Amino acid sequence: MYKKLFLRKGKEESLKRFHPWVFSGAIHHIEGDPEEGEIVDVLTSEGEFIAVGHWQIGSIAVRVLSFEKRDIDTSFWEERLRVAYELRCAIGVARNPINNTYRLVHGEGDGLPGLIVDVYGKTAVMQAHSVGMHVNRNDVADAILKVTEGTVENIYYKSETTLPFKANLGPENGFIRGGSPENIAVENGLKFHIDWLKGQKTGFFVDQRENRLLLEHYAKDRSLLNMFCYTGGFSVYGMRGGARLVHSVDSSAKAVDLVNQNMALNFPGDTRHQAFAEDAFKYLDAMGDQYDLIILDPPAFAKHKDSLRQALKGYTRLNAKAFEKIKPGGILFTFSCSQVVTKDNFRMAVFTAAAQSGRRVRILHQLHQPADHPINIYHPEGEYLKGLVLYVE
Repeated sequence: MYKKLFLRKGKEESLKRFHPWVFSGAIHHIEGDPEEGEIVDVLTSEGEFIAVGHWQIGSIAVRVLSFEKRDIDTSFWEERLRVAYELRCAIGVARNPINNTYRLVHGEGDGLPGLIVDVYGKTAVMQAHSVGMHVNRNDVADAILKVTEGTVENIYYKSETTLPFKANLGPENGFIRGGSPENIAVENGLKFHIDWLKGQKTGFFVDQRENRLLLEHYAKDRSLLNMFCYTGGFSVYGMRGGARLVHSVDSSAKAVDLVNQNMALNFPGDTRHQAFAEDAFKYLDAMGDQYDLIILDPPAFAKHKDSLRQALKGYTRLNAKAFEKIKPGGILFTFSCSQVVTKDNFRMAVFTAAAQSGRRVRILHQLHQPADHPINIYHPEGEYLKGLVLYVE
């Protein structure tokens, strides 16, 4: 049925432990000449079926869709999307009257490697990170519309920057099902403009939803600084939590415009908030000690293992500056979304920063990605977001 890929002897062990990737070095030979993105059967050196998945040129040669011998057809996509949607309903983020912002598909965590789908109101934003998912984008879109039973009406495809450029696919961002100018979504009762056209990722950082809610709990009567604010999610929650003042800082003037739009949606005319388009380190260097609640949520400092050392230096420097400036009795929310930075790596960087500052610091919470960003237990690489809430004497 599908072209066959044979592994080198002994290279099936990780697949027997249900790890969803086949690396190029594990391949002995391929029968036929599959096109990139084509579905292939993976067999052991002795010809025993072990998995079926998307073929791709690169170090990850196959992303496994199933460890059972089956057709990857309409029923497959509907089944996987239905399981994903039912999970989001079960954890209370879908079909929720005060929340219509959530991740519907989280790649390997949902058995669909190479695929990300975030839902904002009636629009799902789909991102393909593999050629195979690009090839199957229409099957996925139809399955999303079917399993969500009318709660999702539009599918916006946004993969221009996420697909391998060498594949020469010529992907174009745009609606592949439906279409709507409405871009306001609701998260825990707060409204946000979602810029899926030009914004980062799918337009919003859904993975910080629960951590924003925790921040709201600590905000009352505090002076809050939200560094790397992007669209201002933490800032808006801090306002609702009763912060005395909220300052949002981002190097992007466009992000600052979005923060101000989101503030106007939720707190029109409220003078507690100001936004600044400035470099984070310059702002931290120049500011005084007026803040007793600081959020550090920078973009990924390390996208590859070879940049890990420099990234850890960056996290240490950033956190040291916050420890130096935060008021006594202050609370610091600090994060890393770099997949190659482990929890231990990150904690050591923050520990080093605390030691350099000489402040007494206690851990109040250890934070991670929410339940709609599930981690496949056989694919620990899917755990990428880590954070600490610290009390600084």
